[in-house]
Amino acid sequence: MRVDKFLWCVRHFKTRSQATVACKKGHVLVNNDKVKASRDVYPTDTIQVRKNQINHYIEIIDIPKSRVGAKLTNIYIIDKTPKDAFKSQEMLKYSQNYYRKKGLGRPTKKDRREIDEYLEKPKNKEIDD
Repeated sequence: MRVDKFLWCVRHFKTRSQATVACKKGHVLVNNDKVKASRDVYPTDTIQVRKNQINHYIEIIDIPKSRVGAKLTNIYIIDKTPKDAFKSQEMLKYSQNYYRKKGLGRPTKKDRREIDEYLEKPKNKEIDD
């Protein structure tokens, strides 16, 4: 089975064309070799897919005849992606949300003044006794 079709069948990509594009960009490696979408895969092959800034490592157990349900993907693949890769993605998400909530866009004039005021160095004030 073609590698793009396999990744689509085991629900790693939503569409087959997305899997094909990932292969063309070099985000898919089979046995540590960059491959075209038309490359055939076999049981015991290992696939590395770069998706959402995470390298997913997949070992093929068996080839499905057609696209399978999400609960049945474990019959055909073993996911060997390290857990810390997902933790780093989670931390990146939290660090982005810390600065500014999603959807608020650019700072307003008021926000800009508050930022400038916060970043401004404190002036030497004379204390009157």
